[in-house]
Amino acid sequence: MTKVPLSFRRLTSVRLIAGDRPKRCLLGVLVCVAVLITPPAALALALVRGPYLQQPTPTSMIVRWRTDAPTESTLRYGLDFNNLSLTISIPGPVTEHEIEVQGLKPGAGYYYSVGTPSQTLAGADADHYFVATTLPDTARRTRIWVLGDQGTNSVRSAQVKNAYLDFVDDEPADLLLLLGDNAYLVGTDEQYTVNLFQNYSDILRHTVMWPTPGNHDFSANDGNEIPSSNPLTETGPYYDAFTLPTEGESGGVASGTETYYSFDHGNIHFIALNIYRTNTTVDSDMYAWVVADLAANQQDWLIVFLHFPPYSRGGRDSDFTTDMTKVRKLYNPLFEQAGADLVLASHSHTYERSMLIDGHYGLSNALTPDNIIDPGDGNPLGNGAYFKPTKGNGPHEGTVYVVNGVGENAHADGGTLDHPIMVSSFEIEGSMVIDIKGNVLNSHFISLDGAYLDRFRIVKGVSAVQIPSGNSGTRIVLMLLLLGTAGLGGRPTLVMSVRTCRRRLRSGSNSPAN
Repeated sequence: MTKVPLSFRRLTSVRLIAGDRPKRCLLGVLVCVAVLITPPAALALALVRGPYLQQPTPTSMIVRWRTDAPTESTLRYGLDFNNLSLTISIPGPVTEHEIEVQGLKPGAGYYYSVGTPSQTLAGADADHYFVATTLPDTARRTRIWVLGDQGTNSVRSAQVKNAYLDFVDDEPADLLLLLGDNAYLVGTDEQYTVNLFQNYSDILRHTVMWPTPGNHDFSANDGNEIPSSNPLTETGPYYDAFTLPTEGESGGVASGTETYYSFDHGNIHFIALNIYRTNTTVDSDMYAWVVADLAANQQDWLIVFLHFPPYSRGGRDSDFTTDMTKVRKLYNPLFEQAGADLVLASHSHTYERSMLIDGHYGLSNALTPDNIIDPGDGNPLGNGAYFKPTKGNGPHEGTVYVVNGVGENAHADGGTLDHPIMVSSFEIEGSMVIDIKGNVLNSHFISLDGAYLDRFRIVKGVSAVQIPSGNSGTRIVLMLLLLGTAGLGGRPTLVMSVRTCRRRLRSGSNSPAN
């Protein structure tokens, strides 16, 4: 039984919305016809998908599930799974069940069950719960599980999941980021059911899932075949499976589409992008939205996730792959100007993780020392953590780029793995767990056999550089703190800028900054 990592609080008010989404209206009509022919009492009811959690806010949560026959939608919930005192039943009949609960307490947790007025299909136990999003000013840790290219129901995907569960023990992730190719081979409805919803059902019942699509979600190849899901019309199994914010419901600027969107969780702002089969040029709707969303962000941390990585020498080479080049040339400058901390992607079936870098938008051989903010490994047990001087979003203070495309199938022939920005590259299945609390981010890569193969830390509001000490060649670490003392007029003051220290390091000067 999973220990719920939260303290439950009292409810104030509840408002509910349930039923099929508008885009499923044809399915609803067919279901209504079927139920007239076969009485509901005669149907043997079972869950096909879920329950799973979508689109949380500090005061609301959406719970979804699918049944194999049309029926009413009933959600019961409360502070004690032995006493789910609040019951909501929405008339059916539907097979796609979706209920939004509002009036929750920020950061509070609630046990729940789903089913019909007369039958519980899942829940009423310690493993079925949801937690309202925490507010930005909370000191609570946010735990993130990151999977990429995991979209099969295989032995390896199960091993990756079990290694994650062993790592987190009784403190599971608050949210799951899916980096694309979520249902192999072509993202059909059945492939989503088996490879995602049934494969990870024990996770999705209490961990909110945030997806971004990959090429296999919108069809397997780059040919002219009819796509399984179409981002131009926003139809197909991908769009049917998820309820994603289009009007800024979970924070951020309204995107008007489920193809790309943003949301807040605690003091973190997330942006999910799609590059595939979508207009991505500087005059596109998506580009304009990214500019507006980044400008409006007020959260301390900024994480971007998408399928196509801007840097890789894994199964795909970012120097020669069009969609990857688009990200690097068009969108990386926006991310870095906005102070992005992490950019997470997959597509290459490898794990590759960069140094703290900035301003590298050309080919891999165009990397210069000025693009490297910190050449270390970011490991607190190795070269030390990465430090960024601004607690919030400081422009061009460095970004870590990660390729995490090994959720199920690491390619043994996945490329040369020698991109010059990368400090960690390998081919083994696994996933990432990222913990953020206050101004500190810790990331671990856990392989399918439970080994911790990569680790890095980012600390914000502090900078560190190495400076030569005298003629001995000994290197010391100078911590540059954002000071706010009365002696400095009560205003944050940077003792010496990172770039100034880097110039002095290269010149060998130990004199104080001017």
